Amino acid sequence: LPTRAGSSPEPEERSMEPPAVPEEETPLSAASGPVGCQLFGYVGIEAVLEQMKIKTMKTGFEFNIMVVGQSGLGKSTMVNTLFKSKVSRKASQPGQEERIPRTVQLQSVTHVIEEKGVKMKLTVTDTPGFGDQINNENCWDPIIKYINEQYERYLREEILITRKRKIPDTRVHGCVYFVPPTGHWLRPLDLEFMRRLSKIVNVVPVIAKADTLTLEERAEFKQRIQEDLKAHAISVYPQEDFDQDPDDRALNDRIREKIPFAVVGADQEHQVNGKRVLGRKTKWGIIEVENPAHCEFPLLRDLLIRSHLQDLKDITHNVHYESYRVRRLNESNRP
Repeated sequence: LPTRAGSSPEPEERSMEPPAVPEEETPLSAASGPVGCQLFGYVGIEAVLEQMKIKTMKTGFEFNIMVVGQSGLGKSTMVNTLFKSKVSRKASQPGQEERIPRTVQLQSVTHVIEEKGVKMKLTVTDTPGFGDQINNENCWDPIIKYINEQYERYLREEILITRKRKIPDTRVHGCVYFVPPTGHWLRPLDLEFMRRLSKIVNVVPVIAKADTLTLEERAEFKQRIQEDLKAHAISVYPQEDFDQDPDDRALNDRIREKIPFAVVGADQEHQVNGKRVLGRKTKWGIIEVENPAHCEFPLLRDLLIRSHLQDLKDITHNVHYESYRVRRLNESNRP
């Protein structure tokens, strides 16, 4: 009897299940479909975007960029060209004779840039002395230490019981690595640096002073660099693993085909066809840095500022900083 009593309601429950399932799932499918989302009048949901815009314009945002490469590759000039202002460390120290340090030293300069009401606190970190010595063994250690120190500083603020409403963000969001325009292949120093740094920060390689190469040499050099990065399993930004949807993957695939960008920097204006343009004047003409036919500087600017700036910050916070945070908390929890 207990078995019959326990089994007798089963056919009734099974007979009731089919009509119950669609009744519960119908509102969900209607809500997720385009028909269920239609409104009978204006509600004002789109005003959320305007609220976010106003709040961001009031508070501003932070962006921290690091430039790494040998002396004489135009790192400071490139940063000034990117933001069309004197933001490099050279501009903040006029009249001082620049000497190559014996070891890698990190120098940071912070500026507040405002454009059309939007304020950005920009921090540029330069690495003079990198790759300039005869023995460059472990010359990337100070850079790795600095990046991890910024993660540690953010982590200490985050785990406080009473923490600030907005934690100051000094983490490096992007590292632009300048490859010398040799025209041959990546040096062991370049490969080792990008292999180590790509695991903790977004690395964007560029070919410095690309006007010293012919178009054929530039194309061959770029192809060899791409082959070296693939052979050594070095994942530079934008990484394939972090593409969110097919649209992002399609856009990033087009960017990955052109990385490393062959760039030319200039902080002086010249007259070309009645217009003032940034460029480098030579005996045979003017190299316009913002002309896609002359160099790929516009692609680098679009990647760092116009299209992927927020993505650089998101990946820094959600991937690189998160992996550092997990590792540090695991170490502190070990007996």
